[in-house]
Amino acid sequence: MGIRSLLSRPLAQYIVQQQQEWIARSIEVQDQWRRTLVQKAANTRFGRDHFFRDIHSYEDYKQAVPVRDYEDLKPYIEYILAGESDILWPDKPLYFAKTSGTTSGTKYIPISHDSISNHINSARNALLNYINETGKSEFLDKKLIFLSGSPVLDKKAGIHTGRLSGISNHHVPGYLRTNQMPSYETNCIEDWETKLDRIIDETIDQPMSLISGIPPWVQMYFDRIMARTGKKIKDVFPDFSLFVYGGVNFEPYRAKLFDSIGKPIDSIELYPASEGFLAYQDSQHEEGMLLLLNTGIFFEFIPAENYFDENPKRLSIGEVEVGKNYAVVINSNAGLWGYSIGDTVKFVSTNPYRVIVSGRIKHFISAFGEHVIGEEVEKALRYAMERHPGTEVVEFTVAPMVTPPEGGLPYHEWLIEFATPPQDPEAFANDLDRRLMELNVYYDDLISGNILRRLVITPLPKNAFIDHMRSQGKLGGQNKVPRLSNDRKIADSLRSLLK
Repeated sequence: MGIRSLLSRPLAQYIVQQQQEWIARSIEVQDQWRRTLVQKAANTRFGRDHFFRDIHSYEDYKQAVPVRDYEDLKPYIEYILAGESDILWPDKPLYFAKTSGTTSGTKYIPISHDSISNHINSARNALLNYINETGKSEFLDKKLIFLSGSPVLDKKAGIHTGRLSGISNHHVPGYLRTNQMPSYETNCIEDWETKLDRIIDETIDQPMSLISGIPPWVQMYFDRIMARTGKKIKDVFPDFSLFVYGGVNFEPYRAKLFDSIGKPIDSIELYPASEGFLAYQDSQHEEGMLLLLNTGIFFEFIPAENYFDENPKRLSIGEVEVGKNYAVVINSNAGLWGYSIGDTVKFVSTNPYRVIVSGRIKHFISAFGEHVIGEEVEKALRYAMERHPGTEVVEFTVAPMVTPPEGGLPYHEWLIEFATPPQDPEAFANDLDRRLMELNVYYDDLISGNILRRLVITPLPKNAFIDHMRSQGKLGGQNKVPRLSNDRKIADSLRSLLK
């Protein structure tokens, strides 16, 4: 056992003990964070504009601070970009995490001196929970790879700016630097495909023990390694024992990814976002991810069905229920206030508070009043795949076909890239449709009432999603294709690849 794995065990025990202490006081801890955040930001421009000094309760807070998205927050970001201090949080941000918005263009999400530990320590603590529970720490002594965006940072108004994964790369602990891969020079390559080939050159003969990244891009890494070597990943990396992932629901990728690996290995799910590191899988035996209630974020939750109401109900952590979908709203020591991050979560436990990510509040199909959400299509697809063993899906997206070119009733079009298509495509589509009808009563009513006809699957050629992302300049990094769209922009782009 090496020095890293040896020293990690007492640290893991200490971190988990601290974690258990705040878990036992979750509601109290969240209320304390609300008071602390408001008090510390009272003299900022935002705090003065929203009368933070007059806030004494959660009800006061909800009255003073409306739920907002980036577009609503943008005027305050513009003050920071103009060089001003003490706007959303005391002082200036330490970083801007740069993301691509669908309506706002480039978004600049502030990361403060106070909030950077949320991003860095949470990823570390996820691994320490795993070590404490399983006793497995030897993976720390071998090579670790993080498939991420470029660590090259620009400057906006004197503030270092870049992708969150690139920012995080600058904060990898020194004791892991010597076994982190790929090299800094390779990580700086902007073109994803060039970068991927270089990563393979650097890692293919190394004792890789941990691989981390968004599942579709890890799968692309595996596909290219297998094409080069003709071997399963377990035979290329016999020490590979832990897969760390986040960013998308893993289930649609699970079968193909583990088939590529060729053996079962442990995995850890993370829930990082540019706005904050929200949760991580703290147990190999319990469902869901532990919501991080003591890292500088005060959470609010809006029942998903009420999100688009004029004055939706906002709930604190003590008011949530298991099994319901909630839109996530955060207030943080990065200076985000009443900020809707766009995700929906479902609580699977309230002791402790564990969640699964169920979708995106704006990624749904309701062209006909059905309001089909991401969790429902993923569950339906998983069911159909289980009913048709051997079927493997690389990627998929769903869009409405309001005016079918062939005439007849409108329908939902599922554009699927299969690694291995079902032996009976018609039966597969029927099972998929039937399960979606069971999961969504509105969709069932529309089918039963002959408003919609049953879904149509459009098989896509190999690498269709990669080609689509390349055409959008979004190949690799943290980018991902939405599962659901209420329009046909993505669907038509993918369909053009059929010609």
